[in-house]
Amino acid sequence: MDYAIIRLGGKQYRVREGETLVVDRVKADEGKTFQPDVLLGDATVTAKVVAHERGPKIRIGKYKRRTGYRRHNGFRAATTRIEISLGAKRAAKAAAPAKAERAPAEEHVKGMPSGYEGMTVAQVAEGAKSWNRPMLEAALEYERAHAARKGAIAALESALKAKEED
Repeated sequence: MDYAIIRLGGKQYRVREGETLVVDRVKADEGKTFQPDVLLGDATVTAKVVAHERGPKIRIGKYKRRTGYRRHNGFRAATTRIEISLGAKRAAKAAAPAKAERAPAEEHVKGMPSGYEGMTVAQVAEGAKSWNRPMLEAALEYERAHAARKGAIAALESALKAKEED
């Protein structure tokens, strides 16, 4: 794959080797490098801050007819120009075995509901209402160790709390 998708400033960008981007202002100084979050792609992405700039001026006007009321305002966004370089493959992806190679016994925690690994957050929230306490605890342990989905953790914790109150 000759590109990667990164997250920077709450936005996602598709980047290639040697590409320059204009993004919202980042805190790094000019000439410094940083590594943005890589969402897709198996390479490490390094971004070098080329310059801090300001975007084009946007004029905002307010007007009310027949009163003589007119106000104008301007705005220029603070931006940063960065240069992207794609590095070698990430070690974390290369070291971890593929899902097909893993034994199902390794993934499944004892006492956890069957098929839990493939459940969505909505399915976990719905199923947690009928699971017993050991199943909930096992699922919560798995979620914290592996998937760390906030919605699933919240649903499991609230179901455990409801079991304690009963």
